Amino acid sequence: MTGTLINIATVLIGGTLGLIFGARIPEKLKATVIAGMGLFTAAMGLQMFLKTENPLIVLGALLIGSLLGEWWRIEDGIQRLGQNLEQRFSRDAEVDSGSRFVRGFLTTSLLFCVGPMTILGAIQDGLTGDYSLLAVKSVLDGFGALAFASTLGVGVLFSTFIVLVYQGGLSLLAGQLNAIITASMMNEMTAVGGVILIGLAISSLLEIKKIRVGNFLPALAVAPLIVWVLSLIQK
Repeated sequence: MTGTLINIATVLIGGTLGLIFGARIPEKLKATVIAGMGLFTAAMGLQMFLKTENPLIVLGALLIGSLLGEWWRIEDGIQRLGQNLEQRFSRDAEVDSGSRFVRGFLTTSLLFCVGPMTILGAIQDGLTGDYSLLAVKSVLDGFGALAFASTLGVGVLFSTFIVLVYQGGLSLLAGQLNAIITASMMNEMTAVGGVILIGLAISSLLEIKKIRVGNFLPALAVAPLIVWVLSLIQK
């Protein structure tokens, strides 16, 4: 859990600096920074996808995961949580403050939680107490929080709740995960995470097309299950 706490601290610091100095940053510069983050996120997602050993497993996981996500209404739940937090804590008087708050909360929650460094770093931290990988992730997230908070507002800070639950939960379950997840499972999970990151970049960062990215999150669990089933069939 040490690495997760460091990660949360850097997000809070970066986000706070973004809120304090955000008003002094020109709007065009903010838009350019967000676009740059979007392009980087898409490129990172593509790099992650290329780790797949079987693209059909990624496709199957995304299809099944999206069905589960829509059924469970995961993105709606995340948005409702963001709206509730906005009503309680945001003092932004703009007409679109709610949508801006939720966008910041949803975007950074997904961005900070989806990726190989989150999964591998949390497992490493939980198993051995080595949080070096999460420390690197923390630096990246801190700069990301600064950039996003300057544009999207205080909602970015509340993504730390999701980081605590998701990343901290992975660390606590690391022993069990290490005993179950193979290298092939991890590769397909990483590839699925890459596709989700690309969707996040297209939807929330570059704003090319609205995609209910949160509903794809179950695919991260479906991918290793498909690998496991195929391994049983092949035996």
